[in-house]
Amino acid sequence: MPKEVRNWLEALDALSAAPQYHLLLLENDRVRVLDTRDSQGQSVPLHTHRWPSALYILSWSDFVRRDGEGRIVVDSREIGKPAGETALWSGPLPQA
Repeated sequence: MPKEVRNWLEALDALSAAPQYHLLLLENDRVRVLDTRDSQGQSVPLHTHRWPSALYILSWSDFVRRDGEGRIVVDSREIGKPAGETALWSGPLPQA
């Protein structure tokens, strides 16, 4: 297991904390592939993604990501909306 993922809370892992929104497609010692689906207006439980991610976005709606204390960590309205289907890179998403 890579050094950067050793001390993360398993209970906050996306597959544990928000399984209804994340489907594991593939996992090995080098990669983890998730199918993530949520809809506009849904509130997804607090969760983390411990590995960097390549995201392929089929459709987009604005979102606000909060930490465990409710502080805003990411507000997509400040990032800008990708045009159409697009691929993006994201670093790990910790709990705070």
